[in-house]
Amino acid sequence: MMAGRKRTLESFSFELVMTVIALIALVIIISPSLVVLIVSFTSGFSLRFPPPGYSLRWYAELWDAWQLHFAAKNSLIVALWATGLSVVLGVAAALAISRSPTLSARLLDSLFMSPLVLPALAFGLAALMLFSLVGLPVSPLTLVIGHTVVCVPYVVRNTVAALAQLEPTLLESSAVLGASRLYTFRRIVLPLIRPGIIAGAFIAFMSSFDNVPVSLFLRDAATDMLPIRMWQDLEGKLDVTIAALSGVLIIATVALVAVMERVTGLSRRLTN
Repeated sequence: MMAGRKRTLESFSFELVMTVIALIALVIIISPSLVVLIVSFTSGFSLRFPPPGYSLRWYAELWDAWQLHFAAKNSLIVALWATGLSVVLGVAAALAISRSPTLSARLLDSLFMSPLVLPALAFGLAALMLFSLVGLPVSPLTLVIGHTVVCVPYVVRNTVAALAQLEPTLLESSAVLGASRLYTFRRIVLPLIRPGIIAGAFIAFMSSFDNVPVSLFLRDAATDMLPIRMWQDLEGKLDVTIAALSGVLIIATVALVAVMERVTGLSRRLTN
């Protein structure tokens, strides 16, 4: 009886400690975003917390911030291209390395995951040096290539996780019935792994849209990217409009994550 009570007390203590730690971590992670969101409604002319008053004036100012519009358009175009290429390359790579016990498949898996291990600044500098050696000047093309390299791992990892849950008997039955590999992929494999592909594409898009290190090295003077523009404005003049833009991005991100969680079970796939 005493041993049972002791185990129950130890279990309760462990759950209590872990809950407190999780709450502290949650507060540390969420607090900066909440502060920015509150400051974005300030009626003052400076970034100050707590704000002296509340107003939507800085959100209205966003309509006339043409530099931010231009940078956001560039970031969106690059992110869409990088996401599309990442899906094509990532799904193909996942199909090649999933369920394969060979050493070459494991090496390919490590190769595709390597951009997540290498520091982003180091990769951006290395990519710039490589493009200089081959005579390719920095441009939107180099931006798309660089963003694709750092985004492919997200698609590969989520697609491999989806393929791991695919029953091999479905593929065997399709082959026995005379279906070609292309038909099997189109009618059986693709519909079943679609949530994993969508989740990977979503993460890749967010990673590309918010990327600073790669964009810093691989963009030209005419290609202004939104994260870099926001950074420069904050560094130079602490523009309150940036806080309003950050509020829009925070709300849009939370909404997109909620939609993706509803459609694909994003949190479950990230823990696979």
